[in-house]
Amino acid sequence: MTILLISILLWFSCEKMDTTDNYNQVKMESEIKEKPKRLKYLALGDSYTIGESVAEEMRFPVQLVKKLNDNNFHTDSAIIVARTGWTTDELSFGIKQANISGTYDLVTLLIGVNNQYRGRDTLEYRKQFRELLQTAIQFAGNNEQRVIVISIPDYGVTPFGKTNEEKIAKEIDIFNRINREETEIRKANYVNITGISRTAKFESSLIASDGLHPSGAMYTLWVESIFPVVKIILNN
Repeated sequence: MTILLISILLWFSCEKMDTTDNYNQVKMESEIKEKPKRLKYLALGDSYTIGESVAEEMRFPVQLVKKLNDNNFHTDSAIIVARTGWTTDELSFGIKQANISGTYDLVTLLIGVNNQYRGRDTLEYRKQFRELLQTAIQFAGNNEQRVIVISIPDYGVTPFGKTNEEKIAKEIDIFNRINREETEIRKANYVNITGISRTAKFESSLIASDGLHPSGAMYTLWVESIFPVVKIILNN
């Protein structure tokens, strides 16, 4: 009788353990399925990407990540490879020095204002921009549709550039024509924020305290133009 009772108790104990184990396994699998994928974003550029003269949270890549997360696109903090003053060749060198790796769900590229400012050759810009765009596409897993090229803003409307406003505008348009053509050839995405940048001529709050770079409010306007394109990319 005692042996029978012990056997029954052991059987119930094992059944309970099996049930608990199964429950825990189902719960764990459910949590794994429910955990959303974290998106990775790489931003390549110069002072406009690093956000010269604005707080870190007002940089356009940081604002873009916040907007993505606010809209249920769960995104890690942006990896930013950018520095004030960089030209196309300096960005290429900076990317190599950064030693970044892996594949990104989104890559933005904004570069060229310092090529224009230093009077660099447009043929050189085309060649080096083309190479940078190819690099950006590689970081996007060779998917050009996950790359966004952003046009060069016009600093001729700022206090720093106003004495040469017309010359700067013409040259910026030439450089933007080049980067747009190269982007269309590769079938990547293009967002033109140059027109938005020119509204700073009539609204000083869109210019940072240094009298040259965009303010956080200007970057917010950029993000409003960039986000719809990003949304389409990520939904596909």
